Amino acid sequence: MQPSAHPIFLLWAHPRSMSTALERVMRERGDCHCLHEPFLYYYYIHLGRRDFPHFDASPDQPRSFDDIVDLIHGESRHRPVFVKDMAYYVMPEIMRHPEMAGQLRHAFLIRDPRRTLMSYYRLDPNFSCEEAGLEAQWRLFRWITALTGVEPPVVRAEDIQRDPRATVGALWERLGLGFVEEAFSWQAGEAPRDWEQMGAWHDRTVRHAGIARDPRADAEVRAEFQTFAGKAPALKAYLDHHWPYYLELSSRSLSVRG
Repeated sequence: MQPSAHPIFLLWAHPRSMSTALERVMRERGDCHCLHEPFLYYYYIHLGRRDFPHFDASPDQPRSFDDIVDLIHGESRHRPVFVKDMAYYVMPEIMRHPEMAGQLRHAFLIRDPRRTLMSYYRLDPNFSCEEAGLEAQWRLFRWITALTGVEPPVVRAEDIQRDPRATVGALWERLGLGFVEEAFSWQAGEAPRDWEQMGAWHDRTVRHAGIARDPRADAEVRAEFQTFAGKAPALKAYLDHHWPYYLELSSRSLSVRG
């Protein structure tokens, strides 16, 4: 595969990790073409894993892994490209494409899974343990590190909420991007056109004019999750499964590593 004319930035997230808000910041920079979860079509439609709720698929969107990669590389001929996607969409298929993956500038976004599991369940009570997403992130992180010899940057949603400019600024520095102050605010109520296919998933980001903080303290979230999991026991099993992967990634976050 020929090298990209412009850099391609890939943010690997897990559901409800505040990834759409970080994508919105990237859109507001104005210097990258942004793609919103193109590999969702590969996982849910091409592979047919299950029907994804609150999703109106576009007939024009590529479905196969190779066609999606071609779309991304095609956009990079004209300008830098930022892609926000979920790691579980592409694992393990991406491991069959080391040359392609080695050309990308990867980053990872994580959030306390107690917060994300409750948020996910409210929108989709039938989601699977795989779709919680952190295991796939950790396995992808380890593979990229082995492939490139460099650990990709990891940021925590809680750190972005606490100090957006410092945390995102540190991420941009690691990715080779300059700081853009104007990227941290936008017009509330406006959504990019490609978010319309998944409107219910992004209501919170659309309603706000910048990064919104979660007012709940950790102790409150722990208590809320315990009560929530009493009504949805699968969530406790999902948390137990993904918690070690979350801790591995969290220990490597920019706020910890400095």
